[in-house]
Amino acid sequence: MDLDVAQVRAFVRTAEELHFGRAAGTLAISQQALSKRIARLESLLGTALFQRGGNGVRLTEAGQRFLPPARQTVAAADAAVSAVRGKERPLRVDVWGHLYAPMRTLAQVAGRAGELALGHGRDLPSVTTALLHGDIDAAFGRVHPPLPAVLAHRVVRLEPVDAVLSDEHPLAAEPSLRPDQLRDSLLWAPGALDRLDFLHRFADRFGIRNTATSVNLGLDRFLAEVTEEPRRFSLVPADVPLPDVPGLRAVPLVEPTPLYAWSLLWRSGNGHPGLNGLAAACTEEAGRSRWLEYAPTRDWLPEPPMSGPEPGRD
Repeated sequence: MDLDVAQVRAFVRTAEELHFGRAAGTLAISQQALSKRIARLESLLGTALFQRGGNGVRLTEAGQRFLPPARQTVAAADAAVSAVRGKERPLRVDVWGHLYAPMRTLAQVAGRAGELALGHGRDLPSVTTALLHGDIDAAFGRVHPPLPAVLAHRVVRLEPVDAVLSDEHPLAAEPSLRPDQLRDSLLWAPGALDRLDFLHRFADRFGIRNTATSVNLGLDRFLAEVTEEPRRFSLVPADVPLPDVPGLRAVPLVEPTPLYAWSLLWRSGNGHPGLNGLAAACTEEAGRSRWLEYAPTRDWLPEPPMSGPEPGRD
């Protein structure tokens, strides 16, 4: 039996995403094309690999058994292509925290880090899984515990955070705000607060009692929702380019200034030379742009910053 690597790759990505639309997006193909590849693979193997129903997509027992060797098949195919080309494949990098625009930072160092291939991460757990499975080499976003012991990370940027609120908010005219001044306001979150570690810790630390959950449909829609009720506010890194939303105000936070920590994350022992290049480019830019300035008496971080290990030395 000869397996089609494209079909196996489609299976592996769908097994990791458990969502046909997202899996198709990561492969840059249509959902219809993805479904056809998986159907042909199931026909060849003579068994169903997924259960499809009202509760979403799940692996069958056969699918669970097939997944580990399927991953090995895809990895071997990629290694064979790299060997023929006679050069290293691009460094595969994923990002998460999309509402806070992580690509702003990565774009500032990408040109000095060699060839990169970008993925489509959704959140820290999905990116962590991709690193553990060897589907990507590195990731960029906000890291918080717990992390698997085989993963290493280094903080590369500490970014001040602003409050965003309606211009009808009682505090909208202030030139700056202390975080505790927002105690009686309503924190508007782009998802369940227990899955948004930074906002959750901010609310706990500064006594924000009132919170509400939205759906992340992109920064434009999210900020438009903030302006719909005068008591709402949210947090956005100060360098994020804000869309032209009528009635929106961004106010700096001081005493202390919350800092959002961006980290480079990788699996220990990854020997891709581009990983060292990316880490070095981040270090260089951090020194040039003062990305790692932190004073405990002036700033607030959920966790104290750590320099972290060097790639290849962890």
